[in-house]
Amino acid sequence: MAQAIQTHHKDIPPGRMTFDEFMQWADEDTNAEWVDGEVVWMSPVSLDSGDVTHFLSVLMRMYAEHYDLGSVYSERVLMRLATRPSGREPDVVFVAKQRRAILKKTFIDGPADLVIEVIGEESRTRDRLDKYQEYERAGVREYWIVDPENRSVDFYQLDANGKFAPIPPDGAGVYHCAAIHGMWLKVDWLFHQPLPTVMSVLREWKIV
Repeated sequence: MAQAIQTHHKDIPPGRMTFDEFMQWADEDTNAEWVDGEVVWMSPVSLDSGDVTHFLSVLMRMYAEHYDLGSVYSERVLMRLATRPSGREPDVVFVAKQRRAILKKTFIDGPADLVIEVIGEESRTRDRLDKYQEYERAGVREYWIVDPENRSVDFYQLDANGKFAPIPPDGAGVYHCAAIHGMWLKVDWLFHQPLPTVMSVLREWKIV
């Protein structure tokens, strides 16, 4: 899978920094996260991962807007979590309209209702272990881990004890989202080559 070459456009300041200092130092071209006071550079994504991320973000945004359910973000939007603490850049996030107060000018101040990470070789451990634990402790309601290379996806929903419980698709291979009311997804859509068109999915959802 082809990858772009990443060039770090600025040096990391010496020593640890606060989240506010990180936000002042970073700009829209900074592909990095903030974890425990340190800057963590992110690797470029593969074309497959980028395509799946775009597919999901567009579909979810159109569904959420159609039913006025909330806001969907991707493309380097920081989510600040107090529990580690950290400032993460999930691939896709959804924030319900009832919780729009956590949407700040340049970041999301608290756990989103739904977080999706589309993983690659470099991010596999981070997304399955580090972020899994952070998102669970912070109270992210729903977490998806999509693995295009291995053609697999894991869905987790927060249970009554505040722990992620794996939720399998039904017998027809359909997953029913908890955070975005009424939205469902055929898991096979994520691994079609090429991916389904957005319009074809919207027709199945009876939005168009």
